[in-house]
Amino acid sequence: MTNLQIFLDIATEAALAAGEVLQGYWGKLEDAIAEKGRPGDLVTVADKASEVVVLDVLRRHFPEHSILAEESGKLGNQENQYLWAIDPLDGTTNYAHQYPYFAVSIGLLINGAPQVGVIYNPFHNELFRAAAGLGATRNRRPIKVSDTSELGKSLLVTGFAYDRRETSDNNYAEFCHFTHLTQGVRRSGSAAMDLAYVACGRFDGYWERGLSPWDMAAGIIILQEAGGKVTAYDASPFKIESGRILATNGRLHESISQELMQVRPLSSWT
Repeated sequence: MTNLQIFLDIATEAALAAGEVLQGYWGKLEDAIAEKGRPGDLVTVADKASEVVVLDVLRRHFPEHSILAEESGKLGNQENQYLWAIDPLDGTTNYAHQYPYFAVSIGLLINGAPQVGVIYNPFHNELFRAAAGLGATRNRRPIKVSDTSELGKSLLVTGFAYDRRETSDNNYAEFCHFTHLTQGVRRSGSAAMDLAYVACGRFDGYWERGLSPWDMAAGIIILQEAGGKVTAYDASPFKIESGRILATNGRLHESISQELMQVRPLSSWT
């Protein structure tokens, strides 16, 4: 427990420092925006500067730990049991358009399992934190998932992968399906924030495909410590390398999973 608290405090230090960097670049990007390969997969000078700050803090305190960062890739000894999964700016497209739904996301996996997570949105000054067995908080106050138990009374959130233009497995059909079954489905543009919002009860459930470990690692432990549930779409054990996640308040988990399994993907999209 003591080690997890230390890891959590250092991750918080890194997230807050990176948040200051993102605040400094807010609304000042001008032409400092590029695509990383797929249309819509953006990177900015703010992403890179934020990651530099996070890496500096983590390396200073834990030089022996391994790192998986969105912009820098794999760093250090990847066989180490401690792996930091870092997204220095989750929601880059939102940030580039000055839509204030984005975050720094820092998660620690120990032997492959998320154990520590910090998600920080500097625009709204919201800091979500958790460590295994230590509970989950928003701005240092305990949070928990919603009590919603009926799909028809729920508010869900999802997202669309960057390859959605190239594959029929694009989540469009699922989005429409759940829109008819719930009070609404939101597409917010930041997986980390979506998980944090399920954890604090603002959303009742979340599903998405095409994700990377740095998108999910921090949010998973925050959600679990807030009383939520995380699995694969079919309710089987979650595997972070799959890129697919179903995360709910627990009460809606079975019904959302069953509905996901019934949706047929669109065969084509023009």
